[in-house]
Amino acid sequence: MLRDVSLDLPVRPALPDLVAALRATGAGVLVAPPGTGKTTLAPLAVADEVPGRVLIAQPRRVAARAAAHRMATLLGERVGDRIGYAVRGERRVGPRTRVEVVTTGLLVRRLHHDPELAGTGAVLLDECHERHLDADLALAFTVEARAALRPDLWLLAMSATPEADRFAALLGGEAGPAPVVRAPAALHPVTRIWAPPPRPVAAPGAGPVDRALLDHVAATVRRALHERDGDLLVFLPGAGEIAAVTARLADLRDEVTVLALHGRQRGAEQDAALRPADQRRVVLATAVAESSLTVPGVRVVVDAGLARVARTDLARGLGALVTVPVSRAAATQRAGRAGREAPGHVYRCWSAATHERLAAQPAPEIATADLTGFALQLAAWGRPDGAGLALPDPPPAAALAVARDTLAALGAVDPDGRITDRGRAIAAVGTHPRLARALLDGADRVGPDRAAEVVALLAEDTVAGPGDDLAAAWRRLRAGADPGATARWRAEVRRLRAALPAEAEPAAGRDGPRGRRRAGTAGRDTLPDDLAAGLLVGLAHPERLARARRPGGSAYLMTGGTAAELAPGSALAGSGWLAVAVADRSPGAPTARVRLATPLDEATAREAAGPLLRTEREVAWSGTDVVAREVVRLGAVELVERPLARPDPEAVTAALLTGLRRTGLGLLDWTPAARALRERLAFLRQALGADWPAVTDEALLAAAPDWLGPELAAARRRADLARVDVAAALRRLLPWAQAARLDELAPERIAVPSGSRIRVDYADPAAPVLAVKLQETFGWRDAPRVAGGRVRVLLHLLSPAGRPVAVTADLASFWRSGYPQVRAELRGRYPRHPWPEDPTTAEPTRRTAPRRR
Repeated sequence: MLRDVSLDLPVRPALPDLVAALRATGAGVLVAPPGTGKTTLAPLAVADEVPGRVLIAQPRRVAARAAAHRMATLLGERVGDRIGYAVRGERRVGPRTRVEVVTTGLLVRRLHHDPELAGTGAVLLDECHERHLDADLALAFTVEARAALRPDLWLLAMSATPEADRFAALLGGEAGPAPVVRAPAALHPVTRIWAPPPRPVAAPGAGPVDRALLDHVAATVRRALHERDGDLLVFLPGAGEIAAVTARLADLRDEVTVLALHGRQRGAEQDAALRPADQRRVVLATAVAESSLTVPGVRVVVDAGLARVARTDLARGLGALVTVPVSRAAATQRAGRAGREAPGHVYRCWSAATHERLAAQPAPEIATADLTGFALQLAAWGRPDGAGLALPDPPPAAALAVARDTLAALGAVDPDGRITDRGRAIAAVGTHPRLARALLDGADRVGPDRAAEVVALLAEDTVAGPGDDLAAAWRRLRAGADPGATARWRAEVRRLRAALPAEAEPAAGRDGPRGRRRAGTAGRDTLPDDLAAGLLVGLAHPERLARARRPGGSAYLMTGGTAAELAPGSALAGSGWLAVAVADRSPGAPTARVRLATPLDEATAREAAGPLLRTEREVAWSGTDVVAREVVRLGAVELVERPLARPDPEAVTAALLTGLRRTGLGLLDWTPAARALRERLAFLRQALGADWPAVTDEALLAAAPDWLGPELAAARRRADLARVDVAAALRRLLPWAQAARLDELAPERIAVPSGSRIRVDYADPAAPVLAVKLQETFGWRDAPRVAGGRVRVLLHLLSPAGRPVAVTADLASFWRSGYPQVRAELRGRYPRHPWPEDPTTAEPTRRTAPRRR
């Protein structure tokens, strides 16, 4: 076949060495930069050498179709003759087809169906450096199939980046690295022009791209059109940005043709961007044009410097498309588009300094994506954890565990991770396992036609169009309002309809030709379209059913526990329930944003998320008191609440303990006697050590079941705690021997020489205080001691009026040096009170002398 092509591309001189390497070892790696012709000429060269069909796998549908058309054109044939292709929902091959271009996802499914790939002589894995999940699986499965079943199968990995050693080692296995053949780079130089925005722009993230950057990209396109010749290829992160920049260039339509190129388009629209034209063109493209595609006539590339990648929030089960700076490797590939046919120029919308800070390579999809489908493919292959497979990178353990839990909930794998019969049925549908589950289980409830239509919309969510109303999008597609989107949607509907098992077919003669009413459906397939769509979304994503937080609002709580908000002005606002098909949550954002949803009612929500429905008896501390109730929940959403008349006493006690620990000991009534006892105990622990109980807040709360046990067992609500005799309860902290010595070691009152019994203040555990009138202490030569004589009491000596005149723990010193001064100051003020010269021998008294007549 190669001999039928006269086109001389840079890869052509390397093809004899490539064929020789494959003939010698059966495996190899071809490293060829963009524009060298590896995608179109290498398959033709291999087809000349092997019997059977040559499969070439591409990560993207648009690239697969374009590669097939390119090879067919080189051979002067129509697609479907010797060159064919197959993508999801579309296949064009014939009996003479020798080279078939397929997507990597289709190759994976073929390997499951026929691991030997009967009739296939060679498999070429193109653009394997892009590291899509399906590409990693296709590589791993093909390597193992070749080793175990088809040693004669030729296997070639083709890459545009120099990371050849990794793929050579994977393909060669135990026999050693596979041979690496390198093709020379394209001959045409590309001049770099750094064109950063004149003012700083917002960093990319989960939100929209800064309008200022889009303005700058449009301005840079105008500059390039003025400064350079040839067509322009403009790289933008997504279809939304392509539309925005297209609108900014609307006034140029008389001078140039502005075209879009992205994965949401119909094949005819994509083909238009890949054909030469008489008028100068500006092609606005996503990353689909980075590799494998040749956009003819391009001499200039304008690169916005952004890429859109998937990120998964494992904790919430939500995905998001996040805009990130492009990697240096991807930027190099994009620039290479300008030099495929002649010398070119690339305008990079960032600075040279910024370029040096970019990541060297893009992150592989396995590191950030939802791995549910990936895990199902591993289980179907018989390697649930991927061990022993030639995967370029192992799947992250946490993401794989979440994926396996999801599959287990769907009944797709057993406890050991092995695939079940239901799992095989789900895998056979050829879409995300959640959507496959919705199709299989929903067909019997809403009818196979409607199930296929809604699941096709969810699988191809790019056909939904503007707005967030899924049911409205469904109606638009049925009406054919957008022919391009409708065509892609209908192709997927047909594919999914064909994937349903025979028992899902409508029963003839029941409620008309569509058979909408069938045995065993309980009439659910008579649901209105909105509820049918909601039921199917709920079957796919039961954790995303959401109830409004308040009537008429736009804030919702999902059954999975995530808060969600509708976009301002959404027509769905006010719906009591939503089935959320698409939502994302920016890192750090408090809520998720609903992108696509449909209203439903509570009954449909209960049916869709049946396993999440549960009735629980709850006894807990809530706010300020114990709440005992019976709650019916759908996941995190409370549906019904009823008070419990007879709650479990142990649960009540546990709730009261929780309340006590959250609110503090202030829930108890701390009488003066209770506070005084606690202070005495604190003093003894300070003075005598850890043998005595700790009575800090933390210690008392930790030991509450012990010293408050009987009272807690009898209490039913907060008010019961306020009636507890705290002093009596505290004494339970003391063993009998300590309780017997409490009054001896920390007496509540001390007898003074006058005969009075004065209360001791233990508020400061380091220094108990005895406040006593000075005349009542006459005869004492030293301050009293407590704690078995270890601690002197601090005396607060009071005047006859009760005011402190001295504070001392050394009474003997006070009598010698302090008392004479006090006596001199106060004897004239209080003449009816005794002021002896020697207080140590004087008679103590608590009375005043009689007034003289």
